[in-house]
Amino acid sequence: MTAEAPAISRLLDLSGRTAIVTGASGGIGRGIAKRFAEAGAKVVCHYRSNRTQAEALVAAIERSGGEAVAVEANISTRSGAKTLMAEAVRRFGAVHILVNNAGIQPDEALLDISQAGWEAMFSVNAGGPFLLTQAFAEHVKARGGPSGAIVNIASIQAHQPAAGHAHYAASKAALVMFTRAAALELGPLGIRVNSVSPGLIEREGLEDAWPEGVERWRETAPLGRLGRADDVAVAALFLASDAARWITGADLLVDGGVSARPTW
Repeated sequence: MTAEAPAISRLLDLSGRTAIVTGASGGIGRGIAKRFAEAGAKVVCHYRSNRTQAEALVAAIERSGGEAVAVEANISTRSGAKTLMAEAVRRFGAVHILVNNAGIQPDEALLDISQAGWEAMFSVNAGGPFLLTQAFAEHVKARGGPSGAIVNIASIQAHQPAAGHAHYAASKAALVMFTRAAALELGPLGIRVNSVSPGLIEREGLEDAWPEGVERWRETAPLGRLGRADDVAVAALFLASDAARWITGADLLVDGGVSARPTW
């Protein structure tokens, strides 16, 4: 006999859980951290260099009654990834959710990309999630108890690349495939691994810097607008929560329908 399904509010409740959000000082990361805190999670707000923004985010979460801490780390190194995990455990006792959001996205023509630039892109956009996934899985194995969830923030460019972003698109495609591979290996540990691939997201100064691109996106998207950081945040919340308890190895496109358009 099928048990009665729990209320949706309960499924989306993250109370009693701790989440690490990398790149939390930026727009999407900030939105994710706020939504997770609103859902009851204790949030470790990772940053690499923007301490002021990270601390402002922590203060905003605390004013709303949540718990959060800002932690600096270079997560493209194994020592940095382990430092972030250790600090999260020291502060909150256990980690249940990992959101690999930190990333870089320079514009650079293919023939101008140096080997160092290519390697730096992969080190941050794919290497950081790899190292933190290992550290998180080791922590879950050691602590036992409740299962865990990983959400990787990829990009529509993992599916539909744009000129000037060869290294970025390749790194995000690698992250999507890593998500699927990790889901296979970590499922037996009770760890779900999924990704979100956002389309073009509103940010300060974007329309002034690239008006033709913004207008083209609005015309192409069936929903008629750019994405907002909160559109990505609520998708990440869903995948991290028990509402997605039987979803792993999936990539969720959050792009206003742009990827549904035919390419011919």
